[in-house]
Amino acid sequence: MHLPLTSGLAVGLVLLTLGALTLREAAAAPAKSTGVLSYTVQDIDGKSVPLSRYKGKVLLIVNTASLCGNTPQYASLEKLNQKYKAQGLRILAFPANDFGRQEPGTNGEIRQFCTAKYNATFDLFSKIPVKAPNQAPLYTFLTSKETDPKFGGPIEWNFAKFLVDRKGQVVARFPAGHDPLSPDVVAALEAELKKPGH
Repeated sequence: MHLPLTSGLAVGLVLLTLGALTLREAAAAPAKSTGVLSYTVQDIDGKSVPLSRYKGKVLLIVNTASLCGNTPQYASLEKLNQKYKAQGLRILAFPANDFGRQEPGTNGEIRQFCTAKYNATFDLFSKIPVKAPNQAPLYTFLTSKETDPKFGGPIEWNFAKFLVDRKGQVVARFPAGHDPLSPDVVAALEAELKKPGH
């Protein structure tokens, strides 16, 4: 008669111990709160850039291309950059050749194009793949439903836009064909800029 009770107590103690270990491991695990800020990428010159340097800034992350119908959005991105940079906005442009081979150029050619044609002064990064099978880790994070359940999903075309808050969390996504100066984009980024960084 005592064996089932003893066994039950033993199982209970084991479960409690496992629960405590799981809680301890969860506490020791790195917090996911850094979001995109935990990644390191390469700028247009090939230098490593830890995205943690943007902590406290509001980010608009965009995959770009030079030969796309959406390419004039570069001008809109630069207008946003000029208007809101002093308030903490940073635009991160990631050229990609994944859609219609509309970004065939080298990093040097891309930089020349962006600065000469659009006077771009926002942050340009090295060309990367933004879709599988060779998707860059940052874009795996942005598009995965596990890491970005609300805004994840495949990049649909050039100039898809992710709005990231001052803590590195994705707070909005706007489709490729949606101009960055659209009222809803401006309203969303202004709302984030008004929030404190800590």
